[in-house]
Amino acid sequence: MSTFTLEAAQELGLPNVLFWTVSAFTVMCFLHFPHLRERGYTPLKDESYFTNGYMDNTIDWIPGIASIRLREMPTIIWTSDPKDEFVDYFIRLMPRTCQGSALILNTFDELEHSILKEFSSMMDHVYTLGPIHLLMNDMLKDDHSTESIQSNLWKEDHTCIEWLNSKGRGSVAYVNFGSITVMTEDQLIEFAWGLANSMQNFLWIIRPDLVNGGPVVLPPEFLTATKDRGMLATWCNQELVLNHPSIAVFLTHCGWNSILESLSAGVPMICWPFFGDQQPNCLCCCNYWDVGVEIDNNANRTQVEKVVKELMEAEKGKEIKKKTLDWKSKAQKAIKPGGSSYLNLDKMIEEVLLSPKI
Repeated sequence: MSTFTLEAAQELGLPNVLFWTVSAFTVMCFLHFPHLRERGYTPLKDESYFTNGYMDNTIDWIPGIASIRLREMPTIIWTSDPKDEFVDYFIRLMPRTCQGSALILNTFDELEHSILKEFSSMMDHVYTLGPIHLLMNDMLKDDHSTESIQSNLWKEDHTCIEWLNSKGRGSVAYVNFGSITVMTEDQLIEFAWGLANSMQNFLWIIRPDLVNGGPVVLPPEFLTATKDRGMLATWCNQELVLNHPSIAVFLTHCGWNSILESLSAGVPMICWPFFGDQQPNCLCCCNYWDVGVEIDNNANRTQVEKVVKELMEAEKGKEIKKKTLDWKSKAQKAIKPGGSSYLNLDKMIEEVLLSPKI
């Protein structure tokens, strides 16, 4: 979200609608960055504070958030630099969020009710229109002229779907760390052998630049061991994959779009947050919505194997699947006629875009 449009809209006498692409939970965290600085939570005194237990300090005074550890806050705030430019930028940016004609959030009322209730006292015009991909798909379902429009720059491998068609219902782990997340070569190897040792089918999306500072090189022994139950691709249509009946679980970096797409498809998540808003997204998935299980940033193959089996074979996986399907139903309800997001779109158009003045 950029707020430079505020002045332009004011000069032209136009409504200015701001759109945050992160969760309401994350926006609330951003809004309280100044208070974190005032109360001495940030900047960290030195680099040792990242590992000495300080990051486990609990914050329980942010409206709508019962409790959150510092390590679960957006990583922008994880700095030991008192003049961190990114933190300063957000501290300047957030008050301007409340100055727009309206604020659009890609979420739905039931998913983030407690946070949205607090927003209502901060801003008059907050509209939840999510999951936006579901709302768009439903409204454009008869408009075939938009089918070729894509929102990513990676070339999709359509053989993924053909491969999934050959697999049984709920028998595949889908692995995708998004378009930006990177990892070390050691982390790649641990994920690979964790998947191999789980003995489950898997579809793993591996970008050419996934490994930080080097090429993606998987052990030949891994490729041999998984040749009959694993597929590797560089990119895919994630919505189609997540909604395929063969998908049982999603190993994800916890980007907000991926979270919403997985919830909307009723797919449980194995959460491996990397940076930015992914830490609070992971917290919400695992602690608030009960739709995922977190694995450590330095997860080894044993942990990866264990959690994949747990979600695909064990009773815990069935419980999480049931909860995820419940959220899928609520997301679908939100974007249908009479649902909260459906009604909010009409309200936003009428109250903001068609209003002579706000």
